[in-house]
Formats: sequence, C-alpha cells, structure tokens
Amino acid sequence: MGGEVLGLDEVLRAAEDAAPVESVDVVARNLEKRLSAAEVSFLFVDMIGRQAIRLPRADRAGNGRGEAERMELEGSLYDRVLRTQRLYQEDDGEGGYRLLAPVTNRGDCIGVLDLVVPHMDDAVRDAVVEAAHALAYIVVTDRRFTDLYHWGRRTTVVSLAAEIQHQLLPSASCCEAAQFTLAGGLAPADDIGGDTYDYALDQDTLHLSITDAMGHDTASALLATLTVAALRGARRSGRSLTDQAYAAHRAITGNARGMTTGQLLRVKLDSGVCELVNAGHPWPLRLRGDRVEELALKINMPFGMPAPVTYEVQRLLLEPGDRLVLITDGMHDRRAAAVDLPALIHDTRGEHPREVVQAMIAAVHAACGGQLADDATTMVLDWHGSRSGLRHTHGGSNA
Repeated sequence: MGGEVLGLDEVLRAAEDAAPVESVDVVARNLEKRLSAAEVSFLFVDMIGRQAIRLPRADRAGNGRGEAERMELEGSLYDRVLRTQRLYQEDDGEGGYRLLAPVTNRGDCIGVLDLVVPHMDDAVRDAVVEAAHALAYIVVTDRRFTDLYHWGRRTTVVSLAAEIQHQLLPSASCCEAAQFTLAGGLAPADDIGGDTYDYALDQDTLHLSITDAMGHDTASALLATLTVAALRGARRSGRSLTDQAYAAHRAITGNARGMTTGQLLRVKLDSGVCELVNAGHPWPLRLRGDRVEELALKINMPFGMPAPVTYEVQRLLLEPGDRLVLITDGMHDRRAAAVDLPALIHDTRGEHPREVVQAMIAAVHAACGGQLADDATTMVLDWHGSRSGLRHTHGGSNA
C-alpha cells in the first residue's frame, strides 16, 4: 500500500462524483488501485435475510441488472460475517487472501464486501474495514436515487399490496444508539400487505409503532397507508401519543371502511420511561433477566372502530438490560401458535435484536409450512440505559 490509507472522505468524494448506480464500482476500483485487490464484489442481503445476492458490476456487466448470483445465507461465511460483524480472512489457495467485511450502517446489515488481496497486514485489514464502512454510507445515500439497490434485495416477485406495504416501512430495519438497539422485520416479504412497523428518533425520545390493518391484499395495504400517514403526520407535528391515536382513528373512519390494531410507544432516552397506547393489539413481551412475560396492558379499541373510542396512555419503566418484543397477530396464527415465543425469546437472549427478529420470523414461517395466512411482524427493542448509564455492547429511516 506504500503507507497510504484508504480514507473514508476520499471514497465518499469519488462516489459523489459518480452516478448513483456506479457508486459500488467506485469503491471496487479504489480497492483494486490501492490494494491490488481482485474479484471485488458486493453482496446484498435480501428483504427477509435468507439469501445473499451478488450485485453485478456495472463497469463489467454493461448494465446494472445483469444475472445476479444468489446463495443461501444460512451456514455460509457471509452469514457468519453478518452475525459477528467482524472482518473474516482466509488463504485463497493461490498465495493471496480472501477478505469478507460487513457493510453495516447503525446496525442495519446491508450486505458484505468480498475481495481477494495479494498480501496481508494490519494496514490492509484497516483499509478494507474502512472501505466497507464507506460503502454502507454510499448505499444508504444513493438508494434514494435509483432502483438498483431495491432490485438487488428482491428474490421473488412482489405483489402490489406488498409494494405499498414496504414503502410504509423505515428504510433501515435496524438502528443502534447509545441507549438502545432496535430491529424490526416482517414476513412474507412478497405478498399480503397489512402490517407495518415504524420508528423515529428525536433528541430525547424514541418513537415506535407497530400496526396491523385488517383484511388482505390491496385493501389492507391502503388501510395501512392511512394509518401510518396519520400517525407520522401527528408525530411530526409534535402532538401527544393520544392525539396520534385519535388522528389514526379519524383518518380511517373518514376515508375508509375497516380497522387497524396498533401499539404506539414513546421512550424517554434519559430515563427509560415508556408511554404506550394499545389499540386492540397483542400484548408485548418483555425479557428481564432470565424471565419472559407478557405485559398485560389495558386494551383500547382499534383505530377505525365504528363506535365511540377512548385512547389512554399507560406507562412502564424500562430497566437497563430489558428486551421488549412487539408482535402482530400473524405471530399467533393458528399454525404459528405451535411456536413457543417466550421460549424462543429466552433462548436468543444473547443475540443481537436483528438476529432475534430473524429467528422469530423463521420459526413462524417454518411452523406454517412456508404459507402464512397473515403477515407476521415483530420489533425487538433492547434498552441499554440512559446517556449517563449503561452503553450498548452490540456491535435511517423514512419515519
């Protein structure tokens, strides 16, 4: 390397000068130039975290949508890198070294950088880690301008309802901060269309919601759109939690027929005090120490109920080390009921929230024989403590 370091600022400047569809190629060419790297490629994680898809190089395939290589994640080296969030290296059998680096932004696993280098030392390792870090920021920025990165994550044909549904979700399924780690996910990713989850972070508050629009297909997706838009609009206007709930209720009763169950939460970052409105939704589960329990909250009427409704705020206190799990009805589907969710939450207590989300969805998917009758959605929140307390050890949103 001649003493040179692959600077984050240099790579970002080069990517900014390139077209959005070429930004991954910018990082690849930089690695080829600085490290004499070969076989540089980037693999996306698909929407449900089961496959890795190698993105074709635009500067070699001639276009951004060449034939993509797909491989199962489970048990693979890519899965290992994503789970550990550590650089992996091995001899390539020809005198060089193969490196795999996680491409992750604030806990959101985007994919893996894969390359071969002719020699190895700490400077090379640092350069590859830096490049993967830069690539995460580049993809997060550039996916606003092109469908290439959305296309890269799809392994099945997505229905109209599911297309609407995914536009309602945060652009990042995971977020890490000093006080918390949060992850969400849903299945199936290609059909249905009624479940949503959402989050937003203010200077002193974490906002969460999980909703389930009744019905199926496009009708439920449109109902979900009304619900999420009303909740976001009220939240962004600085309105209270009860005002947000009433806004969702009025949006549905004034524009559609149907109901949406939901759970709205606001967590104070300096104290762990959690305000919560439950609109006909399944109770959350909390892991505290080795004990998993349902939190038996008072349940208000769903949003859109054709009757007088009252929404009220309940409160609970999160303690450092708590894990809060929010779910939708799909996790209690008749066949999904065979999954012992409390036991699964207990058994995965040492895992990162994104791994817990994947484990829960995979278990429900398997119990239903791969054919879910309804969306199965979950959010997992780990509370680490306030700024002055315990910091997290695990190691962007449309909202």
